[in-house]
Amino acid sequence: MSEEQKNIRNFCIISHIDHGKSTLADRFLELTGTIPKEKMQPQFLDMMPLEREKGITIKMQPVRMEYKGYILNLIDTPGHVDFSYEVSRSLAAVEGAILLVDATKGIQAQTIANLELAEKQGLLIIPAVNKIDSPQAKIEETKEELSILLKIPKNEIFEISAKEGTNVKNLLEKVIEKIPCPVGSRSDSFGTSPKGEIEKPVRALIFDSKYDIYKGVIAYVRLVDGEIKDGEKIYLMASKTEGEIKELGFFKPDLKPQKELKTGEIGYIATGIKEPGKVKVGDTIIKFQDSKSKIQNLEPLAGYKEPKSMVFASIYPENPDDFGLLKEALTKLKLNDPSLNFELEAKEALGRGFQCGFLGTLHVEIISERLYREFKLNLVISTPQVSFQIIDKKDRSFFVKSASEWSDPGQIKESLEPWVKLEIITPTDYFGQVFKILEGVEAMAIQNQYFSKERIILLCEVPLREIIVGFYDRLKSQTQGFASMDYEVLDFRPADLVKLEILIAGRKEEAFSRIVPNKKSLQEGKKLVKKLKEVLPPQLFSVALQAVVGGKIIARETIRAKGKDVIAPLYGGDYTRKRKLLEKQKKGKRELKEKGEIRIPQKAFLEILKG
Repeated sequence: MSEEQKNIRNFCIISHIDHGKSTLADRFLELTGTIPKEKMQPQFLDMMPLEREKGITIKMQPVRMEYKGYILNLIDTPGHVDFSYEVSRSLAAVEGAILLVDATKGIQAQTIANLELAEKQGLLIIPAVNKIDSPQAKIEETKEELSILLKIPKNEIFEISAKEGTNVKNLLEKVIEKIPCPVGSRSDSFGTSPKGEIEKPVRALIFDSKYDIYKGVIAYVRLVDGEIKDGEKIYLMASKTEGEIKELGFFKPDLKPQKELKTGEIGYIATGIKEPGKVKVGDTIIKFQDSKSKIQNLEPLAGYKEPKSMVFASIYPENPDDFGLLKEALTKLKLNDPSLNFELEAKEALGRGFQCGFLGTLHVEIISERLYREFKLNLVISTPQVSFQIIDKKDRSFFVKSASEWSDPGQIKESLEPWVKLEIITPTDYFGQVFKILEGVEAMAIQNQYFSKERIILLCEVPLREIIVGFYDRLKSQTQGFASMDYEVLDFRPADLVKLEILIAGRKEEAFSRIVPNKKSLQEGKKLVKKLKEVLPPQLFSVALQAVVGGKIIARETIRAKGKDVIAPLYGGDYTRKRKLLEKQKKGKRELKEKGEIRIPQKAFLEILKG
């Protein structure tokens, strides 16, 4: 093992959303001189404009830094619950993690969830309390919480200000000191992942990927064993696909070509494979000659547990001719976001499209926005829906992922829906407001326990449909941003469900249909048509909005016709002239109402999506 490989450190930063991960990464980039000062900008590793606009990290981003003779491979990770799969994949590529906690907010739900993921992976955890420069910082209280959570003395917890750079140098040097080298012998392994060995045949774990029109699929890899060089032939074990390396190298954070990748390093391999479906996250790359002679002795790397889609929505191109482009766009996005799932779907009113599976409603919003920005696609998006289970009269069981798949009520023996264990961490001052929010949903088995003197954890079981749209926003609003939530799927439980349909000008709009509890159908119907009245543009004729359950209209709103003063050009004269014009206008509006079609803009679908 070379001195250079002894000095490799692979780590990531994990925390709840908006606790300062990207800002801390900025300080590391400055401290190590990875990015020249004149090119530096805030949240440098947030490469997508969408990330900067929303102020959140959506995609993990690796970067290679060099500091005092050490090679530091950092992976910046998202913090929102919808992107936890990004976090889990980055954790499998590193040996340690900085656990970052905002001193003004303390430990939050996703902090604990990400910590549990890191501990399952057997990573070394370095805790740090951020934003100590803030006047609202509760440094000692936050350190006390971290001390209890990690079962360590408070003096082992770093106090930093990522914004000001306070103590960041000491934190980076602690990373070098504490996080183990990824190369060595099996006997000195740390955590669940064995150390890599140079003498072993090549094995590289794919933890992310993207598509390049010239180089094919570019796989982001952690080279676990062996060494691999530019131009060599490779073999993907799971997909049984051959390829030839067009380029390999490091992340600086842009792609920087090199001649070879060595054991323990994090980098990229341009596979030359032009079919995105053949390169999958979690697959193991080996050398092609190894696949022929030593395949029997080579074990594929552990890979990742496939994420289970929690929310489903149908996506159709506004222009039917864009179906091919939509298919290509989704295929390329799945390379970059393996938690996205999609399958072909067709509806009479909308044509051909895809039923897509997501991890949450923010995930739906981000994907739809990326499809519009990166591929210039105008879309029709149905209301997000969880997956339900139906048992028919013949005792056959099947899952329903959209309202269009809902069976005739006469054929349904029993319907079931997914329930989750919901964990909310809130300051005690906001306990009453949080409890009121929970009173509005079908929560069961509410328990509370004091996490510290000033904060409390609420644990309850709720239907997943209750929290996928709007719940997180209400929670943040009622607690001034201090409460946080995380959830874990439990099982499917019986529910009395019906299909709620929406008629716009007498025409059924399947994209707005949804499955709702029978007892809430009236409330949901009123809410939906009222929201539609707000977001749909007025027409030259009045438009009826109706909510229907089982053929019965349960709620109605009307969008008034857009007014136009047809007699404005007339100056005086006989009133009958004005009367003729008004009658002509009235007749035209009647004809429009009978023959006219309503064009629903994409913005309306997104507004309904947000709840």
